[in-house]
Order: sequence, then C-alpha cells, then structure tokens
Amino acid sequence: MGMRASRRPRGARGIILLEVLISVLVLAFGVLGIIGLQAAAIQHTTSAKYRTDASFIANARIGEIWAGPNAPGTFGEADTDVSAAFPGASLPNGKRTTTIAGERVTVTVTWQAPGADRVSNVVVVAHVAK
Repeated sequence: MGMRASRRPRGARGIILLEVLISVLVLAFGVLGIIGLQAAAIQHTTSAKYRTDASFIANARIGEIWAGPNAPGTFGEADTDVSAAFPGASLPNGKRTTTIAGERVTVTVTWQAPGADRVSNVVVVAHVAK
C-alpha cells in the first residue's frame, strides 16, 4: 500500500498560520484585560488600607479623649502630622484635626494618595461627657 500525498486546494494555503495569529491576538487581549483588572485591584486595596489607617487614627484619638484625665476641651488640635504618632500607619501626607464643641468631639484625618488629584478624609464624631 502506497501512501498518497494529500493535496490542498490552492486557496487554502496559509490558513493555519492565519488561525494561529488570530488566536495569539485573542490571547494577548485576554492577558491585557487581566493585567488591567490586577492594576485596578491593587489601587482599590491601597485605598482601603488608607481608609482603614485613617479610621484607626481617628478612633485612637477619641479613645485618648475618653480615657484622658483632662477635660475634652484640652485635646483640640489642627493639622497634626500623624506619621510621628502612628509609625505603622502609611498615610501619605496624613494630618489629624480635632475640634471640640461642648461634648461633641470631631476628629478629621486627611491624606493625599500618591498620584491623586484630591485630598481624602475620614471624619469621626463622638459625644464625650466627663
């Protein structure tokens, strides 16, 4: 039995190469999409970390006022740098402001993420009676 060489029609030459190129193109777009999703996930995770740190700093200040022996009015502050008081916190350009009006204590923590065009903040309000 002799083997016959299969013959392809003239118009079918190069079809396999074209199919491979198209599949590589589809795969490349899929990989680019996954990379974009990963970048967005990292950005959202970083933003959540900043908000968590800011909430911790604000609640720690409220705790200091509640536990402090002095009247709440002595704890007022404006634009205090939080990097020295909380070395574990990673708030870029983090500032804390504490305002006191009677028993109402408002702690505002602000920061500006690298590359962000606006300042973000967390505000915590508590009523402290001594």
